[in-house]
Amino acid sequence: MAKVVLTSDRGTFTNYGGVSVMGYVACMPNNVVPKILMDKFFDPPAQYKNGEPMYVPYPLRKLEAALVKNGIEDVKIVPPERLEDEIGDDTKVLGINVHDPYGLSPVTFKLTMLFGGQMSWTARYFQELEKRVIKIKEKRNLKVIVGGPAAWQIGLKRPDYVDTVFNGEAELDFPILVKKALNDDPLPKDITGRMPRVEDIPEIIKPGRFGEVQVTRGCPRGCSFCSITPETYRTIPMDSIKKEIKLYMENGYKDIELITDDIMLYGQKKLGVNHEALVDLFTTTRNMGARYITFPHISAPAVLTSPDTVYEISEIARLKEYGAEAPVVGLETGSTKIMHKYMNAKPFPWKPEDWKDVILKATQIMNEASIFPCYTMTIGYPEENDADLDQSIDMVNSIIENNFTAWIFPLPVIPMTSSRISKNPFPYMEKLPSKYWELLYLSWKYNFKTTRKIIPHMVDRLNPVTRGILNLMTDTVFRNLDKIFLQLSESKGQKSRDFASVNLNTIPGFFKTVYWITRYSVKDRIRTKQERANQGASSGA
Repeated sequence: MAKVVLTSDRGTFTNYGGVSVMGYVACMPNNVVPKILMDKFFDPPAQYKNGEPMYVPYPLRKLEAALVKNGIEDVKIVPPERLEDEIGDDTKVLGINVHDPYGLSPVTFKLTMLFGGQMSWTARYFQELEKRVIKIKEKRNLKVIVGGPAAWQIGLKRPDYVDTVFNGEAELDFPILVKKALNDDPLPKDITGRMPRVEDIPEIIKPGRFGEVQVTRGCPRGCSFCSITPETYRTIPMDSIKKEIKLYMENGYKDIELITDDIMLYGQKKLGVNHEALVDLFTTTRNMGARYITFPHISAPAVLTSPDTVYEISEIARLKEYGAEAPVVGLETGSTKIMHKYMNAKPFPWKPEDWKDVILKATQIMNEASIFPCYTMTIGYPEENDADLDQSIDMVNSIIENNFTAWIFPLPVIPMTSSRISKNPFPYMEKLPSKYWELLYLSWKYNFKTTRKIIPHMVDRLNPVTRGILNLMTDTVFRNLDKIFLQLSESKGQKSRDFASVNLNTIPGFFKTVYWITRYSVKDRIRTKQERANQGASSGA
């Protein structure tokens, strides 16, 4: 048995049925999405090949590489379902990477709030992992270190089985901590890792998931609601990037996802787009054998700064052929007041007063380049009022009126303990401005339209069974969700209480909920038939 074991919960250690965006399903309450669908389609357990788990989360591969670089080679990455089999008397350290253990991420917090308030699948998966860890620790003398982007959540409610909560970046200090544990030295209860230089960030030594390769780390814009400060920004050297791409290509991967908080700032200087560096990055990746090249984040101001760069990297990456590149883009707010206070550098090189114009022009450029932004908004600041929401509604209406292909998600702004708004109150339903519900319905109504248009491209690469199920969900469920979101808007969120008693994980609950959801379709069909019959009678008369 390995001396050091690394893992994460099922919500992270999975391939999301082959489409990474389906990972957001785990942000839903566990009572409204059946476990059988999670297990079979959205969050299937890890598969093995040649004795190694497939689809290993990239952060775990980075931890593995950091340990090996520091002389700790007896390390193994294990999916949560196999922990009991892979941890023995020799195991001294269990490292757990967490992304949303208590369901407090913005997407999860919002979806659980809207659909009855019960535990999300992300939280349930972590709870399942906890039960395994507690039983293992009762039998084994090992140290448990919990870290990752959501380690701040663990700090809010620290479990007894956790020896150390590790915040921050891990490459420098995690190996030191592990060596202390291997030597039976006492560990600190909390630690914040130092920020490594780019030359101290090792390349992964085994493939991660989805061909992920980190090309930048951090963000220089410094928004107050974000845990990433301007000092953290780094561009990863091209030699390191090429080594990881080569590793994937040699292991049969076809596509590469360039991990970044803003792809347009690769090689940037003072928030300026480095056209040559970006073109070289994409050209090199393509020439090394990548079929499609994708990225999870891009920013509207950088897009508007250099449209030609966007068009060129889109062509190199074959985004038009790929058909469904949907990176996350920070829209945040339409309020000039809120932007000035919490994200003054967000529009740079423009000003907060120019934000609406920046978003509209950048969206058009992205759409022309076959990029369909997933716009996220942050709602629920203490001083935010309906006048601020009116400005956000106006911006969303402008996107809709231009018929852009985009998604818009108004999310509660979460006071993460690692951000500059950590003292802000949580944006619970009753604290949100009343106009939030109008913004929510307006956005989601447009999201349904966009999804109907895009999802056939997104699921085209899946197996026929999964593709059929997702298409059925698009055709049937979305039609009814539109009515649900309308009722949420009209009731200022009170309709969400109806979901609290729903439970799709029991047989009675399943049939009850299927009836509850589909009754809208039945009523619509009856009404449509009646209207046609009346029209026919009128014509005959």
